[in-house]
Amino acid sequence: MLVSKPDKHAYPVDIIQAIEAVKKCCSNDGLRFTPVRRRVLEILLSTRSAMGAYDILNRLRDEGFGSQPPIVYRALDFLVCHQFAHKIESLNAFVACHYPGVSHSPAFFICKSCKSVNETPKHSISGELGSLADDANFSIECAIVEAEGLCKECQH
Repeated sequence: MLVSKPDKHAYPVDIIQAIEAVKKCCSNDGLRFTPVRRRVLEILLSTRSAMGAYDILNRLRDEGFGSQPPIVYRALDFLVCHQFAHKIESLNAFVACHYPGVSHSPAFFICKSCKSVNETPKHSISGELGSLADDANFSIECAIVEAEGLCKECQH
């Protein structure tokens, strides 16, 4: 089994435990957790920074999984679709979900210095954004919150 060593800003996530949670979700929902999907998730779990598809593809190629972009894009589509990973729109990059199997609407805090991404398990759209939507006669179905700033380590 290939498990990457976490980077210096890594979440205190047990990669094996996270993979087991995803395997259980896939088993319960009749989903195929292929070796490529698993490896992409392991790569994402090994860092707090969001990774671009081509960065992941380079890792997969180096490990013998192939070098064609559809390989990584299909795996990422699966992981994002089933909320095992998230796309950080402002970076056009991906992070592992740290709450697999838990229904949530995450907010992301992106450090502009070290590029780490911190996921919170939920945010509320009932505050100011909800009020603005109500004023516009708009019903919010999904809201992605991405905030840039400095993480605790980079503030010092």
